[in-house]
Amino acid sequence: MPDRRYGGEPVITKWEHQMPSLAQMTGSLHIHQFYIGKLKAKQEQLFDSDPELAMLLDNVAAVLSEHADVLAGDIADMECDDW
Repeated sequence: MPDRRYGGEPVITKWEHQMPSLAQMTGSLHIHQFYIGKLKAKQEQLFDSDPELAMLLDNVAAVLSEHADVLAGDIADMECDDW
């Protein structure tokens, strides 16, 4: 239902969810990949001087990688749906 206070456009409440666009998801995937690369590079630099921090960065990169894999799968599904 449009909300007339805001130019007739529907207002999204915190209980509603809109699916991100393919462009948004692709952008998010690129950001994930960028930070995964940064984390891995820093992890390699710190491996000898601070192995605990290096391990933490490796774990964060692994979590981001898992999320990037899910995102890549969702993007592939969306691209298939467009055909």
